[in-house]
Amino acid sequence: MSKIVSVHSFRGGTGKSNTTANIAALLAEKGMRVGVVDTDILSPGIHVLFGVQEEAMVHSLNDYLWGTCNVEDAAVDVTANKGSSEKGKVYLIPSSMKTGDIARILREGYDVGLLNDGYERLIKQLNLDFLLIDTHPGLNEETLLSIAISDVLLIVMRPDAQDFQGTAVTVEVARQLNVPLMLLIVNKTPSIFDSQMLKQRVESSLRCDVAAILPHSDEMMALASEGVFVTKYPGHPMVRLLREVLDRFHQ
Repeated sequence: MSKIVSVHSFRGGTGKSNTTANIAALLAEKGMRVGVVDTDILSPGIHVLFGVQEEAMVHSLNDYLWGTCNVEDAAVDVTANKGSSEKGKVYLIPSSMKTGDIARILREGYDVGLLNDGYERLIKQLNLDFLLIDTHPGLNEETLLSIAISDVLLIVMRPDAQDFQGTAVTVEVARQLNVPLMLLIVNKTPSIFDSQMLKQRVESSLRCDVAAILPHSDEMMALASEGVFVTKYPGHPMVRLLREVLDRFHQ
């Protein structure tokens, strides 16, 4: 049975899109058919990680929301773009990078209810095992819908006081929406931190399981979004930690 996994953060800059791309690649490595939807419509970017050029986007999520194409028409097979030989597939449904399209969203908005219909259609038409939703930071109508329909919610945060406060709000909202499985990922952790103590602190403060404490990585910073980390550095210790996250919701 297909699963919907939302990857969310209350604030930007947490590494949410990188986490989404890495999880997608690891699922494909296990032979899964994976869809990734970039619903960060006002500041899209995950297509860069998958090496999709703007001119290669025949359609985008925006086109579907405006009724000019079926949602599966916007899907780009990015399996081969990651430089590895996964058994499964990864399809990306990007949002438009065109200035006019972003301005139109700001000016006119869109019917959020279409997203739910689109998710269901993608799962059916692409025969997906997993649909990953790369959400917009913060809480709005779109993110609330994505959270509400999720089988799994991965919340990415940094060990930062502002992130703690914002994440606490997200966790409480997700509880009220009865998300079946909610996991925290603490990202960009300085090496001087004691990971076990940080894990205990976060779990005690937010009353939510921490699936991984991911360290700051110079290799990740140097990669500079030019590729998916787990395929570029398959032997890196952080890849092992990401696999442990995967084990929490995929057996």
